[in-house]
Amino acid sequence: MKYLYVLSLLFLFTSCSEKNKETIEKSKPNIIFIMSDDHAYQAISAYSDKLIQTPNIDRIANEGMLFTNASVTNSICAPSRAVILTGKHSHLNGKIDNLSKFDTTNVTFPQILQKAGYQTAMFGKLHFGNNPKGFDEFKILPGQGSYYNPKFITQKGDTIINGYVTDITTDLALDWMEHRRIPEKPFLLMYLHKAPHRAWYPDEKHYREFTKKTFPLPETLFDNYEGRVAAKTAEMNILNHMHLSYDNKVEEDVLKRLQIKGGMARSEVNRMTPEQRSSWESVYHPINEDFEKRYPSMDDKELMEWKYQRYLQDYLGTIASVDDNVGRLLTYLDDNNLSDNTVVVYTSDQGFYLGEHGWFDKRFMYDESFKTPLLIKWPNKITPGTTEDEMVQNLDFAQTFLEMAGVNAPEDMQGESLVPILTGKKELWNRDAVYYHYYEYPAEHAVKRHYGIATKEYKIIHFYYDVDEWELYDRINDPQEMNNVYSDPEYAEVVAEMKQKLQEVREKYKDSEALDNHYIQLYKK
Repeated sequence: MKYLYVLSLLFLFTSCSEKNKETIEKSKPNIIFIMSDDHAYQAISAYSDKLIQTPNIDRIANEGMLFTNASVTNSICAPSRAVILTGKHSHLNGKIDNLSKFDTTNVTFPQILQKAGYQTAMFGKLHFGNNPKGFDEFKILPGQGSYYNPKFITQKGDTIINGYVTDITTDLALDWMEHRRIPEKPFLLMYLHKAPHRAWYPDEKHYREFTKKTFPLPETLFDNYEGRVAAKTAEMNILNHMHLSYDNKVEEDVLKRLQIKGGMARSEVNRMTPEQRSSWESVYHPINEDFEKRYPSMDDKELMEWKYQRYLQDYLGTIASVDDNVGRLLTYLDDNNLSDNTVVVYTSDQGFYLGEHGWFDKRFMYDESFKTPLLIKWPNKITPGTTEDEMVQNLDFAQTFLEMAGVNAPEDMQGESLVPILTGKKELWNRDAVYYHYYEYPAEHAVKRHYGIATKEYKIIHFYYDVDEWELYDRINDPQEMNNVYSDPEYAEVVAEMKQKLQEVREKYKDSEALDNHYIQLYKK
């Protein structure tokens, strides 16, 4: 009898422990991390409705929080993703540019969540590495991936899936949630879009719509970069550096007839099925015919404006598909009673220039590429419709997700959890400056190496390597960053304070001139 009594108590204890564990697991929020590639905050209508309407992405802000001062630590694709995964600046995680290898000994937040009981999955564009650590399942694009009929890397081998990449990425995510998600476990889903990365190929629905649109010109489209030495040498001007064929979809035969050199193969068109290509050419061939007639009489201003419109039509067309598919995902959460316990984050790996300063691409610490969209929905935690201007970064995501899950973050992570901001406890948040460092030079687009800090009021930048140039911007009075006031006597005191703060921040994050030189030498090898 005594033996049976002991066994009964043991069974009861075990049963209760399992139930308690299950209750704890269910109380942890699911986390869906949605990231697009090169999605400018200017192209989300929650930030500005001048260019596009994005009602589904906006819904995340309407039901949660929109950050107006979110930024990245290094505005280029793979390094940004490495920062997000590791919670460490580029100089510590080692992924300083798109060329360097990712050190797989880095511990990432998905590994930690997986170990803590989360079911984990990744679908879409990672950009680096073929075997992401910490995921129960993944299907990722190799490198940049393709818009049409893309190849995916999986745990069972490579596969090509016919269709449009934004739709396919969503199909994969929804299929996983429907058929392989374990209801008893919290989950982390990283749902990562290729769009709107260059070169911009919309799906049929949206290129038929957006090629008919005309967009307002940015005030700084014809910027002459006065007072900004590094800006003058960058190679990302829409008129001078955007390819008519690769970017603006001008057919190579048209370029030959017009005697324009420098055509690039349109590889995406070559990936299309006969049906996809026929539909594509039915829209883009008339655009080419019109360009061929107009080009001989165009001056530089007219050509710049034509290229800008073609750029925006295709770029924004790809974003329209992202918004449609975010809507599909949010609807699935609603229909399956998952919304109330699921955190949904929408962001980009960095910002992007949509003609501001005459540019496309990113890389600079100027706002259009330095700032990134960030919208977070966390039911019953975030007050719906909140707008927040605190200085936050992609460096903070790892620790934020870990705290949401009730997991301690490693001490060597460098960000700060956003949970106090999200839950109305801003008195626990005390950051006043964020740090930025860009390394990929000399390289494509010729944006010089630089580092700097930004506060809500000012931004100071030091360009180095083959130059020694400083810039200071008054973010309140000069939001377009047209006037470098570093040498203005009226700002002398601000310069001194910002340089001192920059040095303190560099020391805080363990960056230094010695590390700058270390990475310069590695780059030369």
